Amino acid sequence: MQELSVRHLLGIKDITAEDIQLIFETADNFKDVLNRPIKKVPSMRDITIANVFFENSTRTRLSFELAEKRLSADVINFSSSGSSVKKGETLLDTVNNILAMKVDMIVMRHSSPGAPHFLSRHIDANIVNAGDGTHEHPTQALLDSFSIREKLGEVAGKKVVIIGDILHSRVALSNIFALQKLGAEVMVCGPVTLLPKYIKELGVKVEFDVRKALAWCDVANVLRIQLERQQMKYFPSLREYTLYYGIDKKMLDSLDKEIVLMHPGPINRGVELSSDAADSHHSIILNQVENGVAIRMAVLYLLASKQ
Repeated sequence: MQELSVRHLLGIKDITAEDIQLIFETADNFKDVLNRPIKKVPSMRDITIANVFFENSTRTRLSFELAEKRLSADVINFSSSGSSVKKGETLLDTVNNILAMKVDMIVMRHSSPGAPHFLSRHIDANIVNAGDGTHEHPTQALLDSFSIREKLGEVAGKKVVIIGDILHSRVALSNIFALQKLGAEVMVCGPVTLLPKYIKELGVKVEFDVRKALAWCDVANVLRIQLERQQMKYFPSLREYTLYYGIDKKMLDSLDKEIVLMHPGPINRGVELSSDAADSHHSIILNQVENGVAIRMAVLYLLASKQ
């Protein structure tokens, strides 16, 4: 039986192209399960999973919880708001108290980059990183690449541009690592103030003109402007950002080829994407959400076998 090369999914940087392909093949099988009348398998009925979220989340948390329940796992949910964290309890004490209840796996989101890596050195349970600050969001990158593979047949050789707030995005970094490991060409596009200073060292192309970026690519993955993570103003106004980097259907229709439009959500409609673009035939945004459950089922199932 094939298995992952890692005990935890902490980031795309830590896994191999073979690991990604194994996750995709497993997700293919689980996607078949999700399209059956009975959308449940007993694969993890002896496993207890804790979703430990120190940051707000809607899609990711719901997607993980649904994936866990589809696999018949027992699920407990922890939110830092209203918890003993507010009383000064440390991250390690919080997690150790949860593990004392005989929990087998931890799915964690935290505002501090490296928090899941720190935990992995101190606890025995398997850990899935559901986003750590502005660092990585591995399952989002996996579902994005899986969605490209589903739509275009393969990821290798495809040209993918990531547009928007690269500086504050954990999705961007994980996507760059995943796409490169699968053989895609990657470009980033956005205002110079929202691109990391050393981004070229990751081996990506850089473009500041969104129209040129769209003309180059096969797939455009558009990111949300992360105002909640910005400690200062990186551009004059949202209106000005939209004027230079907003994408609408007229812009997509003006291209001399069909491109695929993606977004990790939530969409700021009328800012990075107009409604007619987000809801157009170019968009696979809702497919990404659907594929997120299958990818997370695959990750949890494969990590459970490493216990």
